Amino acid sequence: MINVLLFAELREQAGVSSIEIDGHGKKLSQIINILKKNYPELIINSDTMLAVNEEYADEDRMVFKGDQVALIPPVSGG
Repeated sequence: MINVLLFAELREQAGVSSIEIDGHGKKLSQIINILKKNYPELIINSDTMLAVNEEYADEDRMVFKGDQVALIPPVSGG
């Protein structure tokens, strides 16, 4: 299983702070598609930052059992 951490408004949209999915051997892009299908309320777009095991990653990164994926929406401030 892959643990997906959700931050800021993504956490609010899903109503949970993390989601466990069967994503072993999949690319991050495939993980995102699974999340969008199962949680249509999530707004994940090209501005959403992706990380695997606390290191930023792109959508082509493969994930494996035990990996921790983080989805971080853009932050605005003033």
